[in-house]
Amino acid sequence: MIPAIFGLAGTELTAEERAFFRECDPAGYILFGRNVQSREQLRALTDELRGIHGRDRLLVSIDQEGGRVARMKPPVWDAYPPGWSFAELWNLAPASAIEAARANAQLLAQDLSEAGITVDYTPLLDVRQEGAHDVIGDRALGAEPMQVAALGRAVLEGLARGGVTGCIKHMPGHGRAAADSHKELPVVDASAEELEWDIAPFRTLKDAPIGMSAHVLFKAWDKKDPATLSKRIIAEIIRGEIGFTGLLLTDDIDMQALDGTIPERASRAVDAGCDVVLNCWARMDDQQGIANVLPVMSNEVAKRLDAALAYPQAQAQEADRNDLLATRDTLLNLARAA
Repeated sequence: MIPAIFGLAGTELTAEERAFFRECDPAGYILFGRNVQSREQLRALTDELRGIHGRDRLLVSIDQEGGRVARMKPPVWDAYPPGWSFAELWNLAPASAIEAARANAQLLAQDLSEAGITVDYTPLLDVRQEGAHDVIGDRALGAEPMQVAALGRAVLEGLARGGVTGCIKHMPGHGRAAADSHKELPVVDASAEELEWDIAPFRTLKDAPIGMSAHVLFKAWDKKDPATLSKRIIAEIIRGEIGFTGLLLTDDIDMQALDGTIPERASRAVDAGCDVVLNCWARMDDQQGIANVLPVMSNEVAKRLDAALAYPQAQAQEADRNDLLATRDTLLNLARAA
């Protein structure tokens, strides 16, 4: 197995993809809107991915946060509110916000589990900052670390109750970045003392099963490399100061915050200490290049991957969808009416 997560070109696997995935055996897959058409089609696609590898417990992932980041959309699937909806409820009633966030995440996980998806790249633990770029914006769970951590924990719990593993992102914090890392490299000038604010939610949820790095350069910690490519930030901040022990993924290495070829980025990220490289755009030449440069997954990383996929088993709970909807919407309506 190689430490990479690959994308797919369409709603069905091509013969080339099928042969390549069988040969290189990636750690898992990520799905986008281009891969999603209907409930039946999506389940057939994820079943075929499992069939290629002969294992039921496979990392099949998606960005299904709610709000503007949703790959599975109406009318086939329900729409979900953005993170900031729960932040607004928190200002009125923190306990109700936690309950609503947990119910919402369990609802979301029911959709994903039915589709054969095992990992969702949420919750964001990025603390929303005044004057920062809107790439985080209303995706955030709040503008204060304790609140973000409490709501983030509720999201992780709700996802696990529905049979899905969550992922905390973007370590060590994207909230104060003044640029969109999809388009350019954000540079953060804040001091190490100021950045304690950013890393606090991640430290609180350091035992989360999966985390994702940020393509952000933090001058206080590393003046040369963004977090994804920084040996110092990964070892001293993410694994050290934060104390994160789970599976560490890169954000999408296709993003323009990084330089070099895609295989070069993949190699540098693993060399820096990331466990698994995420490559989203399903370009076969890039994926083949990544497979050629990455080492075989280490036993340590394989154990983290297995533990991450097993994470929901201890928390899984049956729940009636209508009851969860009623709980979430009744509570969110409190904030709307205030």
